[in-house]
Amino acid sequence: MNRLLLAAYPEPYRSRQGEEVLACLAEAYPGRSWPPPREVAALVRAGGQARARAVVDDTARPWWLDGIHLAALALAALALVPYLQDVWHWALHIDPGRNAIAFPFSGWYPWAQGPGGRTRLLPYGVLPLGCLIALLRGRPWIALPAAAAMIWAGATSHGGTLFGDEGKAGLSYYGLGAPITARDLVLSGALCAACAVLALCRPSRLRRRSYRWLAPVVLAMFIAGSLHIIYVSPAFQRGLFVLEATALIAAWVATAATGDHRWLIPVAAVAIVRTQAIVVQPDAFMQSFPDLVVLILLIAPLPALAIAAQRRQGQAVAE
Repeated sequence: MNRLLLAAYPEPYRSRQGEEVLACLAEAYPGRSWPPPREVAALVRAGGQARARAVVDDTARPWWLDGIHLAALALAALALVPYLQDVWHWALHIDPGRNAIAFPFSGWYPWAQGPGGRTRLLPYGVLPLGCLIALLRGRPWIALPAAAAMIWAGATSHGGTLFGDEGKAGLSYYGLGAPITARDLVLSGALCAACAVLALCRPSRLRRRSYRWLAPVVLAMFIAGSLHIIYVSPAFQRGLFVLEATALIAAWVATAATGDHRWLIPVAAVAIVRTQAIVVQPDAFMQSFPDLVVLILLIAPLPALAIAAQRRQGQAVAE
């Protein structure tokens, strides 16, 4: 079981020092297949720091380009969140019945039409999903048209005809951890702008990630689709809040460990999109946190991350 902890470290570190770490754990905790929780947390944190340093040491691309790439990935995932259940049901041809998303049901095939709904060609969630996959593989020229189609689908009635009413009507709330639907064009516009920058700045230099990074997305779709968890449910939004808080802490740890500013870009992008959604407060707004607390939680990490980076850089110069 100790070998599972080594997965937190980058591959070069595992090849050089993996056996040494395992030997130290076996000597420190004889007869145990798993170290104490405090040791597990320390190893995972050290592994995350080692991965962050490996990213910074890779000089194949400038830090700001990598940061914009991370921001585009974060925005694509944020845009996909409300449609996890819908894409899963559509892909497997499942009729959710009364557990459908809180929009008019519009059949799973171009020639099918459900009660009270309109025929659609594809679910809206296919657009951010395609954008996410293209960005993972370092192909922004494929993600750019998908992001532009997201803007068109959210801004025009013709988009509703092709992609159904998803994201055009229905309940939602805009707070910390709440999904943002297609009608919010700031999210799709920011994603499209990031993809355009990546497509213009020598895409061959972008980091290409394995398809294994899609495993959490498929798992989230399976959970939302199998349990019929729609994005307006408290369980869904609490889970998203925990996930985003974990990602923020990870960005904080990486910034403090390396002094690099690339992780500030995705944090700033998500904070701007969420802050705008809270301030606008559309008609379907359902408040779960006081606005002031939400805004503080969104904005406060930015200067904290910048200070952490400056301190780390100062320590590196002193050493």
